This record gives sequence, structure tokens and C-alpha cells, in this order.
Amino acid sequence: MTVGTLVSVAYLCVPSETVASTVVYNGLGLASFVVILLAVRHNRPANPRAWYLFAAGVLTYVAADVVYEVAGLVLGHHPYPYWDDALYFAAYPLLFVGLLRAARGTKPARSDLAGVIDAAVIAVAVGLVYWVFVIEPTLGDAGTPMFERLVTIGYPTCDVLMCAVVTRMLTRGNAGNPGMLLLIAGTGLNLVCDIVWSLSMSFNSYGGGVINALFLMVYVCWTGASLHPAMRSGGIRERADGSGIFGRGRLAMLAASTLLVPGVLIVQGVRDDDINWAAIGIGAIALFLLVLARLAGFVGRVQEQAGRLENLAMRDDLTGLPNRRRFEERLAAAVATGSPQVCLLDLNGFKLVNDRLGHTLGDRLLVAVAERLSAAMRDVDVVARMGGDEFAVLVPDAAPAEGDAIVNRLAAALREPVEVGGHELLVAASIGIADATGTGDPVEVLRRADVAMYAAKASTGRHHRRYSPELDDQAGEEARLGVEMRMGLDTGQFRMVYQPIVGLPTGRMLYVESLVRWQHPERGFVSPADFIPVAEQNGLIVELGEWILRTACAQFVAWTAEHGADAPLRISVNVSARQLAEPGFAEVVADALAATGMPPEDLIVEVTETAVFGGGVAVQAVQDIKALGVRIALDDFGTGHSSLGLLQTVPVDVLKVDKSFVDNVTMAGRHAVIATALIQVSNGLGLTAVAEGVETAEQAAELHRLGYQLAQGYHFGRPVAEPDFRGAALTAR
Repeated sequence: MTVGTLVSVAYLCVPSETVASTVVYNGLGLASFVVILLAVRHNRPANPRAWYLFAAGVLTYVAADVVYEVAGLVLGHHPYPYWDDALYFAAYPLLFVGLLRAARGTKPARSDLAGVIDAAVIAVAVGLVYWVFVIEPTLGDAGTPMFERLVTIGYPTCDVLMCAVVTRMLTRGNAGNPGMLLLIAGTGLNLVCDIVWSLSMSFNSYGGGVINALFLMVYVCWTGASLHPAMRSGGIRERADGSGIFGRGRLAMLAASTLLVPGVLIVQGVRDDDINWAAIGIGAIALFLLVLARLAGFVGRVQEQAGRLENLAMRDDLTGLPNRRRFEERLAAAVATGSPQVCLLDLNGFKLVNDRLGHTLGDRLLVAVAERLSAAMRDVDVVARMGGDEFAVLVPDAAPAEGDAIVNRLAAALREPVEVGGHELLVAASIGIADATGTGDPVEVLRRADVAMYAAKASTGRHHRRYSPELDDQAGEEARLGVEMRMGLDTGQFRMVYQPIVGLPTGRMLYVESLVRWQHPERGFVSPADFIPVAEQNGLIVELGEWILRTACAQFVAWTAEHGADAPLRISVNVSARQLAEPGFAEVVADALAATGMPPEDLIVEVTETAVFGGGVAVQAVQDIKALGVRIALDDFGTGHSSLGLLQTVPVDVLKVDKSFVDNVTMAGRHAVIATALIQVSNGLGLTAVAEGVETAEQAAELHRLGYQLAQGYHFGRPVAEPDFRGAALTAR
């Protein structure tokens, strides 16, 4: 391409209408044809026939150029029309078809009405210019033979078709393919040169030199396109949905095309010509209708995509059922217009399926259950997955007896074994049913069904219960707490506090541990010891834990920006066994880090011995989190299974020594033996040890004497929402 460009520039220095200019011009064209053939054999593009057809068009073009130049040298003038014109007209179809097929590749193009309309808009606009300034004046020239007039208007007609070809290439594809860009550039340049040549001929001002040099650059671009390695993969890749992209480029093309109509009027007015109202009017109407159709298609596609996005946002990814948000919307509408029946189902023993057979089979079981529940209901009913192994069914405007019959139908649908991955699994569900009697609040209806479901789960021998006011009093504290936790999550009752982790002996705050607190509007402060086990059991810990993780990461980033060097170096977040067992938990951690912009190495994930003792999915989740660059802490070490083998199977960075080994560390004799042993184990394995539950200065001093460098406890600070990072450090003495 460099050589070709230099030859094109040098052509301007060669005297025109000479043998030298003819040799340079046609020599470069013939060389382009030969190189295109060699490039097809070398690159082996996806559609070689298209390239051979295109090369034939180039050769025909070159032959026409040769005839034109030779006729001028031999005859002393350029006859018109002449055989070169026949060759030019023969070259156009070969170039058109070859270009379109090369751009398409091997696969047939998808239907792209938008691209066709865009091509039509450009063609109509260019055609209007040609008609007003070239074609109509030519046809109206009675002093010129009819055949010559037809040949003259044939060139602009081919230019209009060339314009459509370039537009289709631009609107169909992949602008990242350098070979395609060169092909489009060459074709577009050829079109511009043809337009300038045609208009120059009509105004009797054609000079030839610069335009001929640009025609040579057309050969250079086409040859470069055939040589580029990108052409091996084929032509332009279609979008998956076959749609055109309505971006700034297309908008600019459509705007420029429509502005050609007033442009023609201005030019005719400036030249004091008779304004061709008929042609301009027809062109304006055609452009208006085409642009209107294009915009209508764009608006329709936007509405379609908005509908798809809304549908995706309201669907469960795994089962394809409506999700909680969609169910709550439908429930609100049903309560407003009638008295619906609402069933909540929770699969019994589903966690054991996950633990024993793995989450992949567990997911397939959920899909099978969703299909059975959907098949058991009518089209007007709504079956939704609320999260985890919990499903909901909404029956609009139904009587209690009808609702009880639905419960029996749902139970019967789950009675038969479900075959998943070669295993026959018996699935049972605890079902709670409620209606809107005495309330118009959809949240209350859902709460009632939730209470009934927990009552069914707690009762012996019964797998379904209908809500009654007595259940609010009879249901166990655990069930009520679970329902209120759900409402607390939805209404923002939970908050975060942070406890310092300090360095010994200085007492300088180095890290913080994030802890969750629940301030209930009626119960007051609810201890984590009361609500965390309930959240573990009902699965809310997954949603609560993700909120804790994201909130802690966002707070850490905010502290770093606000306090700079005084901010904590790291922040730790507790993760439960249920969270580790959830599919894709590592992706949740990665997404939280990315969303907040927090460096992975600044996050410590704390897991308990019990959570990872059984290995399997939990250990794999910890390994995946570790692979992100996050540090892992083993919390409450020594109080669970206390297997030292965990320190080899789990990628641990931090060992948190339980408070029970710190309480008596200042006493003589055997009381300090375990604390001493654990710091030796930590140092030997290259782990960081943190002593938990330090409440006195004496404990802190003794721990430092034993070798502990990090500690936390009430002696250094209680958990608060905003620790005093600039306050005086507590000493260990």
C-alpha cells in the first residue's frame, strides 16, 4: 500500500495524455488485479468466489482504462461513446456482486430492513442530485444523439447503485475488520471520484489529473483489503439479532441525505436555473417516507428491547419463572381487583441434595420442580421462584375452597419422584396458603402465607397450613423472626458497625471487622446471636450477607478517600456456611469489589471451621475467593472441629484465636498453653494471628509477650458505625 500510494502521488507529476501516464495508470491497475488473485490464493478467504468475481470486475475496469487511454493516444481524442464505455458498464455488475458477497462472507445475510432503508435513503438523495444536474439536462439536450445521452446517464445510474453498495457494506457490519474498512474506503473513494467526474463532465470543467490519481488510490485500497490477514475470517459479521445500529454515524448519513433536498434548491437558486419542482418534490417525499420508516423501525426496536429488558428483569435466570419482583407486582394487582389465594412453597431437605449431589444437580432439580408446578396450574395463575428453594403461586380471585384444592394439586404434582442426572429424588414441600381477607395490603398477604408456610414446616405430619390469626400467636419465635427479617431487609432496618483490630503493643487501629446489627421498630435491638441462626435456616443469610459485603466494601472505599493514611488498611467480612454453599458466591464477591472499586487484597473474608470442615463446595468457594486476591481468615479457631488439617486444605491467611483461649491467658499454668501453641502454629505456617475478645490491658500485654501482633476486643473499642480513626491509640499496657 505504501508503494501504491507513492505511485499515485507520483502520477500527478507525469504529463497527462502521454505514454508514460498511460503506463503508470494502467500498470498499477493491472498489478492490482494480479496481487488480488495472489492474495486470494494466499489468505484463502471464506468466500473466494466473491473475490474472484471482484477481481474480474477490477480487470474489466483496467481493460476499460486501457482502451480509453490507448484510444486517446492513437486517435488523438477520446471517442464517446466508445468500447471503453461498454467495458466500464460490464465492470460495474462484477464489482457490485463481488463486493456484496465478499462483505457477507459464507453465511447468508440476515434480514436487515434498517440497512436496506438506509441504502435507499442515500441512493434517493444521490439520485436526486444526479437527476437535477446531470440526467435531466442530458436527456433534454436534443442536439445530442439519443444513444450518447443514454450512455451519459448510465454512469450516474451506476453511481447511485454504487452508493447503495457502499451503504449496505457500512450498515451491515463489523467496523473492526481492517480488511473490510479498506474495501469500503476504496469503494467509497471510487464513488466520490465517479460523482466528481460526472458533474465535472456536465459542467465541462474536467481536469483529470487529481481525479485519476484518486482512482489509482481506489486500486490501492482494494488490493490492501485483499492482502490483509483479517480477510481470512470472512466478511462482515452480522449482529446476533440482525439489526442495524442506529448510532451517530447512521444519524449523520440520514441527516446529510435529507439536507441534499434544500441543497439542490439553493444551488439551483444561486445559478438562477429553472427549479425542477417535480423531481425535488418527489425526492423530498421519498426521503421523508424512508426516514419516517427508519425512525419508526428504530422506535419499534427500542420498545421491543425495553420489553425484553423488563421481561429479563422480571424473570428468574435459572427456571425462567417470574421472580419475586414480578410476583409482588401481580399480587398487588390481584389484591386491588379481587381476593386472591397465595401459596408459598419451601422444598424440604433441598440443602441435603446440594451437599450430597452438588449444586449442578440441585439446580436441575429446581428446574424440574418449576416445570411440574407450572404444569399443575392454569395459564391465568402465576408460578414464581422467590429465591433459593422457595416458590410461590398466585391464583387471582379465588375462594378458600378453591385455594385448598390448589394446595392438594401442588402436593400431588411433587409426590412423584423427580429423575435428575440418573437419580430419582423424592421432593416434598412445606406449603402455606393465605388470602386477602380483611386487608388490602399485598405485603400482608405474602406475610400471612409465609407464616403459614413456617407453621407447616414446624408441624409434624402436616405439609401444608392455611393462615389463620391464631398462627401469629402459635407460630414459634423462629418463624416470626424469619418473617420480620424479610420485612426488615425490605425496609432497611439493618445497619453496619465496625470493630477495630489493632496492632500490639501500640494499639493503633490497623483493620476493622464489619458486623451487622438489627434495630427492630418494636422489639428494639435484636442480637445477632438470635437472628443469624434463623437467617441461616431460612436462607435469608444469602441476601443479608450480600448486602453486608457490598455495604462494607463501599464504606471501606469511602473511608480511604476521606481519611487517607488514617483509614484502616483492611476490612473483614464474615461469611456463613450457607453463603459458601450458594452457587456463584465468588462471582458475588468479585462483583462487589468491582462495583465499589475496592482492591481485592484489602478485603478479608472470615469463615468458620464448621463451614469448611466438610470440604466440597464450601472449600472450592473459598479457593475461588482466594484466587480473586482476597485474604481468608479462619474465625473462632479452636471452638469448632479444631482440625489442624484445615490449615492445609483451606487457603488460610489469618487465624483468629477464639476468646475462650484469651480469657485466662494471664493465669499461670495450663491456661495459656493453647494460646501459646496457636501463635507458634501461626508463625510456623506463615499465618497472621489475631487474638479475639481482649478485654483488659493485662490480657493485651500477655498476648504481646507470647508473640501476638494483632488483637481485637472491648479493651480496644466496641463496634460502632464510625470508628475514631484519628483518636489516640490504645496501648497494650
